[in-house]
Amino acid sequence: MRSMSDDRTDDHTHVREFFTARAADWDRRFPDDGPAYAAAVAELGLREGDRVLDAGCGTGRALPALRAAVGPSGVVLGADLTPAMLEEAARAGRDRDGALLLADVAALPLRSSSLDAVFAAGLIAHLPDPAGDLREIARVVRPGGVLALFHPIGRAALAARQGRTLTPDDLRAEPNLRALLTRSGWRMTSYTDEQDRFLALAVHEG
Repeated sequence: MRSMSDDRTDDHTHVREFFTARAADWDRRFPDDGPAYAAAVAELGLREGDRVLDAGCGTGRALPALRAAVGPSGVVLGADLTPAMLEEAARAGRDRDGALLLADVAALPLRSSSLDAVFAAGLIAHLPDPAGDLREIARVVRPGGVLALFHPIGRAALAARQGRTLTPDDLRAEPNLRALLTRSGWRMTSYTDEQDRFLALAVHEG
């Protein structure tokens, strides 16, 4: 009989293989996303000295905007499951904007309530246990802290890019995502799904 840990290991292997194969070309494939990342980070409402995590940071495209938002006295972390993505982040110099961690969002090496905010771009579709993983993210965020679930294009545009059709059970559809966040200790405060971006903001209920 297979265990949940076996299934998660399989998921991790698939995710690592997918992103390892694409890491070297990732930034070149999406060269114009910078302003969208910066705009989404701005909506987190970060302040000087805040502590923020980019969960599933990939090549670290959000890290410069996060560092600019929290200033030199703030703490910026970037966590990813794929070593090749973190290597590309370092090669691009983004390790100067935040400390890079090889970590699974299901078991973050961080103290409870140690962060003010989490930014997560394109992460949720790759989570094998979305509710459990969002609860773990909630664990490391202080009550009242903020989560941003972001993608630089909207759900319909992403589905078209991937050659699939949107269905009512899509995880990021507003009612589904709102319910998922509620089950995971978050309260959705805003939801935007447009052609050129997806952004859902939530507050940790604590």
